[in-house]
Amino acid sequence: MLYMLTEFSAGGDFFNLFRYITFRAGGAFLTALIFGFMFGQPLINILRRKQGKGQPIRDDGPASHFAKAGTPTMGGLLILSALLVSTLLWARLDNPYVWIVLLVTIAFGLIGFADDYAKVTKQTTKGVSGKVRFSAGLIIAALATFAAASFHPSGLTNQLAFPFLKDLLLNMSVFFIPFGMIVIVGAANAVNLTDGLDGLAIMPVMIAAGTFGVIAYVVGNFNYTDYLGVHFVPGTGELLIFCAALFGGGMGFLWYNAPPAAVFMGDTGSLALGGALGAIAVCTKHEIVLAIVGGLFVVEALSVIIQVLYFKRTGKRVFLMAPIHHHFEKKGWAEPQIVIRFWIISLILALIGLATLKVR
Repeated sequence: MLYMLTEFSAGGDFFNLFRYITFRAGGAFLTALIFGFMFGQPLINILRRKQGKGQPIRDDGPASHFAKAGTPTMGGLLILSALLVSTLLWARLDNPYVWIVLLVTIAFGLIGFADDYAKVTKQTTKGVSGKVRFSAGLIIAALATFAAASFHPSGLTNQLAFPFLKDLLLNMSVFFIPFGMIVIVGAANAVNLTDGLDGLAIMPVMIAAGTFGVIAYVVGNFNYTDYLGVHFVPGTGELLIFCAALFGGGMGFLWYNAPPAAVFMGDTGSLALGGALGAIAVCTKHEIVLAIVGGLFVVEALSVIIQVLYFKRTGKRVFLMAPIHHHFEKKGWAEPQIVIRFWIISLILALIGLATLKVR
């Protein structure tokens, strides 16, 4: 919205700054951060009054989690509000990729909100039916993937790009839509599974968002793509502003989610943020890189899949408890120890993801 101020610029003045994506990204970050600090505690107070007993705690979970009873959930509303306000304020609203990612984020946030609401009102760990959630997510992801493919350059439409083999493109034709659906829905559910300890999910999400902000900016700039040998997707640079807003909103939320958490993100936040990362990956043609940068989320999801399949086949468990962060809890690791070590892993994976931009 503020980009419209460039109409008053004659060049070289203050209003000219709004032409620069980096300037507006900085503004989006600060806006979201301040929003989080300002409205975090008031929102927590409202959630605590409305929810009463807070988020239900799993009976079969680690014993230490029972001390968290009464903690309100749906804290993702804080992140999403900060993200929405900042993006609408600082991004160019004529950019289709911004709207694709925003709408995916909001839609998955609504699915998560419905799930959280059902859990809180019924005081059960079972919310909306998994089939309903999954089906709704697939429909949203299909529409988003189709829209993104429609705006991709003709040479990249329905193509799968490879991070280390930059001259190689795989034409997926009609199968690109199902592939994009898997990326977006998979990312949403993987982040959702990771959100099991105080502060565990939000920092890796912020790290991934920061990484994809850089990727989006590079991919959307012809000079950088020409130098680095990556595919040019015009318009994606504007997604840096969305990523900066997500980073700022996430930091504001982390202030209240740091151990011991005053509020949980809930499915409202985890599904929305995971869906956002998946949508950004599809828009920027870096779907495979998402599996690297979001490797922690992949491992968390795989640990659940492996546990379920192995138990159904043998009646035994591979992990003491899944997702895998609970396995380490059962082994005696302290919660802050698990969280910080997983943060470190996420940062390392993000650096590897950024390195793919330079490797020819």
